[in-house]
Amino acid sequence: MALTQQLARVSVPYLDRCRETALDSPGAAPGWDPPDTDLLDTDWGLWGLLWYGRRADADAEARALIQRAIDGDPGRNIGFLDHDEVYDGYGDPPRLLAPEAVRELSRGLDAIDLDAYLAALPASPGEAAEACGFGGFNGDVREYLVRHFEALRMFYREAAERGLCVLTWID
Repeated sequence: MALTQQLARVSVPYLDRCRETALDSPGAAPGWDPPDTDLLDTDWGLWGLLWYGRRADADAEARALIQRAIDGDPGRNIGFLDHDEVYDGYGDPPRLLAPEAVRELSRGLDAIDLDAYLAALPASPGEAAEACGFGGFNGDVREYLVRHFEALRMFYREAAERGLCVLTWID
């Protein structure tokens, strides 16, 4: 099973309900079930975008924004989501970005010039895949990276417009 980057948009009241459910249920199950429309699986697209960015010395501010968008912020009290109902236990438990952080990230992601960021991406499919750490990738690497970045940007934009939190984890 391949690991992929996961995100969920949820409200503060939803998180509060999950916390209460975890406290009241045997096994501390949080009752996690956000709608599919508020979930995003970015596959490994953003990891490849970051891998490329580090190797190509692309815009450091853009890299930091993308990294934070998929890593979340440390220190939020969401330990109740450290449960197999939410994620499979690989890596760190989910991390939270509060609505204020989501708005900040949304503005930052909207400001990224992805064409400039990808300016040094090789035209050759094999070399482009290698530049992103995608050994054996079949397909248009640039299109794959752009599609996943745009999905992230739109996901954050909608979360910001709705005043939602974003949770991030690897599954």
